Amino acid sequence: MTGPGDPPEGIPEGSPGSGDDEYRSVVFDESFVRAARIQEYSARERLDGSARAVRTRRFWARGGATRQALVLVVLIAVAFGTAIYLGIRNPYEQAPEPVAQPLRITLVPLAPAGAVPAADRAHPFDGSAAARYETGSEGFTLPAPFSTPHFGESQVTQALTLAKEYLWASAVDPAALTGGEVRTVRDMLDPGQRVQFDRSLTAPADDGRHAATGWLVRLDPARIALADEQVRVAGTMAVMETADDALEVLTDHTMVYAVRAAAGNGEPSLFTVRRALRIRFDRQDLRDQHVELLQADVEAGPLSCGSGPAERFEPLLAGEKAPAQAGVDPYDHRHQITSVCGALAPGSLAGPGLTPQQGSPAARPSESSPAPGSPAPPSR
Repeated sequence: MTGPGDPPEGIPEGSPGSGDDEYRSVVFDESFVRAARIQEYSARERLDGSARAVRTRRFWARGGATRQALVLVVLIAVAFGTAIYLGIRNPYEQAPEPVAQPLRITLVPLAPAGAVPAADRAHPFDGSAAARYETGSEGFTLPAPFSTPHFGESQVTQALTLAKEYLWASAVDPAALTGGEVRTVRDMLDPGQRVQFDRSLTAPADDGRHAATGWLVRLDPARIALADEQVRVAGTMAVMETADDALEVLTDHTMVYAVRAAAGNGEPSLFTVRRALRIRFDRQDLRDQHVELLQADVEAGPLSCGSGPAERFEPLLAGEKAPAQAGVDPYDHRHQITSVCGALAPGSLAGPGLTPQQGSPAARPSESSPAPGSPAPPSR
């Protein structure tokens, strides 16, 4: 029954004074009930004699929302930990960088049979085969460009150009030639060869690996000066593909220098160096503009057989003679087999009034050799 002042149907819902107003903000939906920490026993459970009217719900029984949140937290933690692990230890193997091979060096000092003839002061190269040679970088003639199966014409030309730049920097540049700055030569080398290069300059040895004169032509500035800054050059260059990812440039040049004593105003004479280099280029070398020297075969004279040209060349000057060589004892294992000495042909010492030996390599004109297996390209 309703109260005496109440309408027959009771107080309308939502009207002032209704008892639902204070609970209107509380919504007892299904998720709210499932998430409750306590739960009232059912009537059947209370008839079974339970002493407590309510029970505490276990954590996992509060509903799927809580379990989903916990699983999400665990997944985030696992993902974060995996990212840290992968950052510290990369499971993917990095491709190994190409390792530069060490340079192999052969030095052959050439001793004259007699006294070194003097050259003309004004024109020191007259009377020698070097009179017909080109001057400086013009003597490093490139063969005509061509392509190989795995390298385009521009890449072949780039390899030849880099080789030419190295030849000039290591044999003609006055800075490196007279014992000065060698940074240009070092910077051009493949980074994997710079340690060997540095050791060759700081601790040179005629051991086939660490002769400074295998990397560049160096004169002793305390004893030798250039009588003419123009270096005469002639020789050949060839390029070939040795692998799918490598080119090799073969160079063979003769450089002739007019030298004199650093002290005083002595007569000039000629000093001749023949260098045959094998230079390798992979695609990374071409991209970074580096050269990788594989082999350097050097003949130089006039030198004394006991001068030890590993550190720098000390050519015999005008009027000087090579001391008598005691010979090589094959039973003595203290000397390196690379330490050999040759006889300098008289024609290569031609000066005023002398005729150069026609059969010697120094008397032949410069030619550009084609790459093995390719048609002979014209010189340029």
